[in-house]
Amino acid sequence: MSNFDRNAAPWSRGYARTGADVDQGLRAFMLGVYNHMSIGLALTGLFALGAFNLAVSAVPTQYHIGSHLYLTDLGAALYMSPLRWVVMFAPLAFVLFFSFKINSMAAASARNLFYAYAAVMGVSISSILLIYTGASVARAFFITAAAFGALSLYGYTTKRSLSAMGSFMMMGLFGLIIASLVNLFVQSSAFQFGLSILSVLIFSGLTAYDTQAIKSMYYESDGYEVATKKSVNGALMLYLDFINIFMSLVQLTGQRND
Repeated sequence: MSNFDRNAAPWSRGYARTGADVDQGLRAFMLGVYNHMSIGLALTGLFALGAFNLAVSAVPTQYHIGSHLYLTDLGAALYMSPLRWVVMFAPLAFVLFFSFKINSMAAASARNLFYAYAAVMGVSISSILLIYTGASVARAFFITAAAFGALSLYGYTTKRSLSAMGSFMMMGLFGLIIASLVNLFVQSSAFQFGLSILSVLIFSGLTAYDTQAIKSMYYESDGYEVATKKSVNGALMLYLDFINIFMSLVQLTGQRND
């Protein structure tokens, strides 16, 4: 499943690189990043839809959630029992584990862990299909895809260094995380609306910055194994940007189920 040609990338074995080698290798590297990310998003969507279909029933049960929909026993466990906290924070545990172990694990293990993380994320965010209509969720996805594509293209093509903007966005991200934790207890809808707007702005900036940073990773690559792990790590960075923009847009523009 690797997107690198072992024989067509002399830079990966320490040979001198020509400009053509760099351009060809960089395109292959970035293609690998976007391919991993796309597979991750596809897994997230499939597992979100699968979890939702298993959790919801049109046949009456004791768990009525409106709109002529009912939760199955699995749905009640996922969304109403204490298990929901495990489902909610499991993706965070995956990211932390990935961050600590990426340098020591094999490239294939890193790739598989990323795909497992994307699947768990799908189960974690499947509850949005209970709250918002499928049409509004799909609309938010396509808006996110269009915006993400434009921002990532800018980050890839611009000659301007985005490091200053990236540092500013990272500070904003830490503030956003703290404010989001506070709102778990405050439960203010107006506060959440403001946080969603900030989240779209912050992760939009990070999309361009991360793309430029991932592009620069290629020049530091010193082997096939390292390059592959960097590709997976880059995919995770862009995946997180995409998911956060998407979730924020759903909260801002999503139409709630009756």
